[in-house]
Amino acid sequence: QVQLVESGGGLVQAGGSLRVSCAASGRSFSEYAMGWFRQTPGKEREFVASITGSGSRIIYADSVKGRFTISRDYARNTVDLQMNNLKPEDTAVYYCAAGRWSYDFWGQGTQVTVSS
Repeated sequence: QVQLVESGGGLVQAGGSLRVSCAASGRSFSEYAMGWFRQTPGKEREFVASITGSGSRIIYADSVKGRFTISRDYARNTVDLQMNNLKPEDTAVYYCAAGRWSYDFWGQGTQVTVSS
């Protein structure tokens, strides 16, 4: 069982930066792939970025490539999403997820709002 707690959301102006973090509890953190997803009202949850358990493979959605960076810290059991050059369309609730073959564990989400 893995518990995930996101933090770091907030309000930022367009063009600004924000870093959201996800703290994972439980064992075997390095065995889990970690992902970030986001959702706005009335829309389906969409993939943002993911990183494998070893950290050797990272994938980004086309909409955030070159602006967002995902990273994980094995000592702290955290996975961060650094978001630069934010746009109003990045406004959403951001969720952290973990899993081995599918994303079985989810956090409660953190709100990111980008004003124009």
